[in-house]
Amino acid sequence: MSTYFPSGQGLAEKRKWYVVDAAGQTVGRLATEVARVLSGKNNPQWTPFMDMGDHVIVINARQAVFKGSKAEQKVYRHHTLYPGGLREISVKDQFAKHPERVIELAVRGMLPKNKLGKAMGKKLKVYADANHRHAAQKPEPLTLDPRAGQQQQQ
Repeated sequence: MSTYFPSGQGLAEKRKWYVVDAAGQTVGRLATEVARVLSGKNNPQWTPFMDMGDHVIVINARQAVFKGSKAEQKVYRHHTLYPGGLREISVKDQFAKHPERVIELAVRGMLPKNKLGKAMGKKLKVYADANHRHAAQKPEPLTLDPRAGQQQQQ
């Protein structure tokens, strides 16, 4: 018996494009499933050190929801690298100005923190509304089952 081992040849040509509707979805649960598809863990040939994932387009990011008290309490922080340069923005304000950044940060936080994770994160496209500019790639709809937390293809 021999074990199948994927080569890195032709991975980019075999990647699929999926579109996910974020309307009414919880941000964290949506981000978990999107990160799973980006990293390729839904693929039977998944290999930990290869980028086996597919492209994901998230639409209607403006209509995603936060559960519990996250909308009031969650804060994004970054530092400008100058003395006293710690900046904070609440998730409510960030969601009002740039809803796509909220989804992007949630998904990228669930990807590996290395070169492989950056390559996976580049395959994520997030749009605040329903229109996107990737119709030429013929994306397949990817629905997320709210009960089981598993993705299903239509």
